[in-house]
Amino acid sequence: MQGPPITIRLLLLMLTSVALMTVDHRQNHLDTIRAGLSLVVYPLQYLVDLPSAIAHWASDNLSARTTLVEENQQLHARQLLLEVRLQKLYALEAENARLRELLNSASKVGEQVLIGELLAVDQDPFRRRVLINKGSDDGVFEGQPLLDAYGVLGQVVEVTPFTSSALLITDPSHAIPVQVNRNGLRAIALGTGEAERLEIPHIPNNADIQVGDLLITSGLGRRFPPGYPVATITEFEKDPSQPYARVVAEPAAHLERSREVLLVSRTAEEPSP
Repeated sequence: MQGPPITIRLLLLMLTSVALMTVDHRQNHLDTIRAGLSLVVYPLQYLVDLPSAIAHWASDNLSARTTLVEENQQLHARQLLLEVRLQKLYALEAENARLRELLNSASKVGEQVLIGELLAVDQDPFRRRVLINKGSDDGVFEGQPLLDAYGVLGQVVEVTPFTSSALLITDPSHAIPVQVNRNGLRAIALGTGEAERLEIPHIPNNADIQVGDLLITSGLGRRFPPGYPVATITEFEKDPSQPYARVVAEPAAHLERSREVLLVSRTAEEPSP
């Protein structure tokens, strides 16, 4: 026995579906079935969306990493710039301290003074000379004494209109008359070519000299005004087999560190040497 035609069966199926949807809409009998189906379908939806989610995640992370790298580079460059500026501030602070010491020293000098700055240092290991940014146009003259905030540096030996060359007291060809500040004993301090060493020749073994004595300019020869610190005695060795003792002194001036210098001018009453 044949069943109903296909058209009738489709019509019955549609009517049944409409009836079920109407009943479900009113009484929600299919919610449980729908919930179960959603649990089954969710993993499939997650797998379908996974490539797109991974692409967005990678893009966001790459963009964030690029931004962090750029910010890190900018911060590193700024840090280097600030460190350079900080070093410059340290240098300016040290220069300011040196100038204050120099001005304080200038106020104690009775003669007229001119503040100069070193431009260059002679690289010859057997010479101790410096170039100064003051010349004859500024009143600098040959033989003019050169000081820093701590003592005698040397004297001017060559002058041009805008610069001058000075011979330091440690140059092997330099000699300066000195006296012991404690007792007035006169001597000559000779340069040795070493930065921190002077020799005091022809001192008898029985001379009243002690380690630590301060040597000052004696004013003899009228080249250096009297009373300026020159050096401090560091060695005094007596040799009975020799007529003279071995005497070594350390310069009071900062020969290897001073950048600013004082050029001492003669007073009106002081004759030229």
